[in-house]
Amino acid sequence: MNRGIIIALTSIGIAQALKIPLHYMKKKEWKPEQFLATGGMPSSHSAGVSSLATYIALKKGVSTIDFALSVVFGLIVMYDAQGIRRQTGELTLKVNDLDELVDKIKEDDPVKYEEKVPDPLKEVLGHKPGEVIGGALLGAAIGTAGYRLSKK
Repeated sequence: MNRGIIIALTSIGIAQALKIPLHYMKKKEWKPEQFLATGGMPSSHSAGVSSLATYIALKKGVSTIDFALSVVFGLIVMYDAQGIRRQTGELTLKVNDLDELVDKIKEDDPVKYEEKVPDPLKEVLGHKPGEVIGGALLGAAIGTAGYRLSKK
């Protein structure tokens, strides 16, 4: 198996696992389902791409096309994780708030109306910049460790 893939997937797994104790420290609630959650600290997207880029830089050098590809695609992934996906999450918060507004309006409405209640949309989709940076630093550390372990 390709060591770069193993290192990147390991980084993603570790980042996802860290979300559980970090969530507990912040909210004082134990939620193992955080392992499968999107968003939050640290960004597993950033951890995966930065660990791969770090491993490639150490293994092949920063002047290789392999490293250039990993950095460019990594930056796109990290930008998307904190940009577009974050905006989608913020829009989802507003959509979910509309449900409460409709309920308040219906209280004053004399017409009988029965609505099927949909599940609320997932509100945490993307990352704050600090979560992306945290994931990138975690990934760089794991990429370095993976390279050093492969040298032995």
